[in-house]
Amino acid sequence: MLVLSRQRDERIVIGDEVEVVVVDIRGEKVRLGIVAPNTVSVHRKEIYEAIRRENQDAASVRGELPRLGAPLSGAEAVRRLAQRSTEDGQNRREIA
Repeated sequence: MLVLSRQRDERIVIGDEVEVVVVDIRGEKVRLGIVAPNTVSVHRKEIYEAIRRENQDAASVRGELPRLGAPLSGAEAVRRLAQRSTEDGQNRREIA
């Protein structure tokens, strides 16, 4: 682990795209600002670990997925979409 000392408004650069700025120091708390591209996810460690656990839990779910009906022909799919659209329009008129 690399340990660095920084004062308020001083920066640390990680790679070419990430900067960590010491924004404020109050007692034992240090506020950091992080400048990074949108492609880099930045989380507090406890949040990162919670996300990781959730993803692992979701990936390890066992059991059968509900069975789907037989595939629809193109014409049947279009007919059902048109019917649903018509029903939605009627429901909107009834509410108004």
